[in-house]
Amino acid sequence: MNTLAENPIKSINVIIQRALEFGMTYGEYRELVQELAIRKSNTGPEKTEALANYTQLNTKRMDRWDKTLRIPSEVMDHVKALKQKMTWLVLTESWCGDASPSLPVMNKLAELTPNLDLKIVLRDEHPELMDLFLTNGTRSIPKVIVLDSLTQKVLGEWGPRSSKATKMVLDHKAEHGQLTPEFKQQLQVFYNKDKGQDILKDLVELLSLE
Repeated sequence: MNTLAENPIKSINVIIQRALEFGMTYGEYRELVQELAIRKSNTGPEKTEALANYTQLNTKRMDRWDKTLRIPSEVMDHVKALKQKMTWLVLTESWCGDASPSLPVMNKLAELTPNLDLKIVLRDEHPELMDLFLTNGTRSIPKVIVLDSLTQKVLGEWGPRSSKATKMVLDHKAEHGQLTPEFKQQLQVFYNKDKGQDILKDLVELLSLE
């Protein structure tokens, strides 16, 4: 059996194919998270009250984003003109605060064209895939892997945060060394005020990858 070091391209393709077979639609993912929220549980092997609370909070956040997010007409036209068939394979978990504003944006874009397929998998169920797409050596989520749907060639990646949110995080870490609960709340305030536009800008750029 080939190892990743012996045949990296084949191994990466196998890992991606396995993940795609388990990929959930956005609707299926939302149903899973809602069910877990009702049961006061969460995805992943570690079950804690804190993670369950974040899962409940993220359900409410995604409900709000699904109802209020608006895509500008010029962006809609750009997405509808997409010729290349792409798949966005997303790694996440129910408790991930940064996923709650970005996943609804991804879904809204995917709904605009049959050439964009959104598939969602759980990070802790696909560690091999996650470890191929680390952020600064960490398993940060959400992580979008952009694929050519026909060849499954990796075209690019995105995550775990939009450009402005990433700068906020880097600046805070430089000053405080870690992300405090207070800062995480500030980050959610930013997401709400921004109304998904910074995330939208980043994601639309992914549609130009070849």
